[in-house]
Amino acid sequence: MDELSPTEDPSIALVVDLDGTLSRTDTLHEALLGLATREPLALLKLPLWLSEGRAELKAHLGDRGVVDPGTLPMSPGVIATVTAAREAGRPTALVSAADHRQVTAVAEATGLFDEAYGSAEGLNLKGDEKAAFLIERYGPAGFDYLGDSTADVPVWKAARRAITVGAGARVRQAAEDANPATHHIEPPEGRAWAMLRAMRPHQWSKNLLLFLPVLASQDLSRFPAVLVAFIAFCLTASAVYVINDLLDLPADRAHPRKRKRPFAAGDLSAATGIAMAGVFLLVALILTLIVGTPRFIALIVIYFGLTFLYSLWLKRELLIDVVTLAGLYTIRIGAGAAAAPVTLSPWLMGFSMFLFLCLAAVKRQAELTDQIETGRTSSGRAYQTEDLPVLRGIAISAGNTAVLVLALYISSDNFQG
Repeated sequence: MDELSPTEDPSIALVVDLDGTLSRTDTLHEALLGLATREPLALLKLPLWLSEGRAELKAHLGDRGVVDPGTLPMSPGVIATVTAAREAGRPTALVSAADHRQVTAVAEATGLFDEAYGSAEGLNLKGDEKAAFLIERYGPAGFDYLGDSTADVPVWKAARRAITVGAGARVRQAAEDANPATHHIEPPEGRAWAMLRAMRPHQWSKNLLLFLPVLASQDLSRFPAVLVAFIAFCLTASAVYVINDLLDLPADRAHPRKRKRPFAAGDLSAATGIAMAGVFLLVALILTLIVGTPRFIALIVIYFGLTFLYSLWLKRELLIDVVTLAGLYTIRIGAGAAAAPVTLSPWLMGFSMFLFLCLAAVKRQAELTDQIETGRTSSGRAYQTEDLPVLRGIAISAGNTAVLVLALYISSDNFQG
């Protein structure tokens, strides 16, 4: 069944799960990502916290702050259903296995719930424990329940009506088996397209720089090795883009354009992102070993390390981020030469370093100009509008130096023949 009338029988409570239902993401996963960003060394305590139980793990994360409810992507269908129920006079409750502080924060931020309950003091409100809690609170079949996963099956069995949210075929069937009075809202969207967008294939064009040394050498017999290297770099880059998106969720959701990215919008879960990054890196490692030259292996490791540090830290450092961006472009050229392998011209490297430094400064300059025009404050960057003249000076100086290097090369014996 696909139609739902939330207004019937106002004595029946409407109970809503948080993670994956009201919120399109999992607050536990986002809390872990936030911890990785703010206190990476605290991740070493995770095995100890987990050994105490899942409720205690959530409590430890809650002690370090809750995920800002204002940044969570909410499900429009669930919001509409709860709003209609409230207008009909039905009691509404947000009940989740998330930490009780997180649940309360979301309930207060939305203003849609009369009650809010979450995990606390050894009680993990999930599965059978949640079902028992709701039966005690509302009575058997005294509530309708909105959930999204097979963990909700015991709750659906105890509910008057089961309602799935954005669930796949397996979860839908499990809900229907548990409760004949089952309704479905928000069918799942195409994950394949969302995963492709998260990979950002349009950014792979930057890795075409790997082919520059072999094209300059005019030895196309080395092209296959560089092609394998190109694919390895593309997968490594996609893994870093995914990691960057996961670590930047709050900032992306505050951005008018970036909030539409798959992870920020809730089209993909954080767990899916971690799995994607792991698979990409594994395949990239295999391809790197196929290329096999020690210099290429070293450069792709340096590339991954720099891009990871850039996502975690360097992009927030004034001017260091610009130098890092320029270095990453230059590394691609060096990696292409190492994969072939061919001799790399120092003229090409010199020209490239200054050209990419110029382009990186221009990129930051464009972002600051947009910031001035829209009146937005900087999100996750160290730059302020008063830094615009500095960036402009770097761009002009680096661009002029790149032109000077090119002019010197053209007038040198290397070019003359």
